[in-house]
Amino acid sequence: MANERKIDCVILGLLSHEELTGYEIKKRMDTTLKYFWSASYGSIYPALSDLVSRGLATKREDTESKRNKQIYSITEEGCRYLREWLTVPVEKDELRYETLLKLFFGNEQETKQALTHIKAFEEKIEKELPYLLEAEKVLKACLNEDAAHKYYLLTVKFGIKTYQAYLEWCEEAKKFLMDSGA
Repeated sequence: MANERKIDCVILGLLSHEELTGYEIKKRMDTTLKYFWSASYGSIYPALSDLVSRGLATKREDTESKRNKQIYSITEEGCRYLREWLTVPVEKDELRYETLLKLFFGNEQETKQALTHIKAFEEKIEKELPYLLEAEKVLKACLNEDAAHKYYLLTVKFGIKTYQAYLEWCEEAKKFLMDSGA
């Protein structure tokens, strides 16, 4: 289990809830999971192929579709693998923001440019926060419909708190830079 690829576990987790195509998996990554995980088609499709070859997922052709969609499902072995992975301690949580990287080296630019980066980051967060707030409302309303909803709600609440802290930091950072001689 030490060498598992996280993408495998993400895909198995998604498949544990429903059958999906590769396109639908990517869509979930770009919407539901985008606040804390991402992947490209270039990593999703090879991972799906590998999961099928390892017996952790199955693939079948959608006969009702004109586009020859491949639909993936998790196997019992895949469920066992996912449950085992969920018990393994977290290797690392990391925060990677290009905005912060550019600010770290901000001495090499004018303060005006640093403010531009902060404002762009702030606008991005302000644009995304309403989606998290709406997800929280929806999940609270249907909490008892599916046991997984309480776990989804926990991740949404984390996102809301984090985004609110980001917005608070943006205000403080802009004020700090302006007060220190922009």
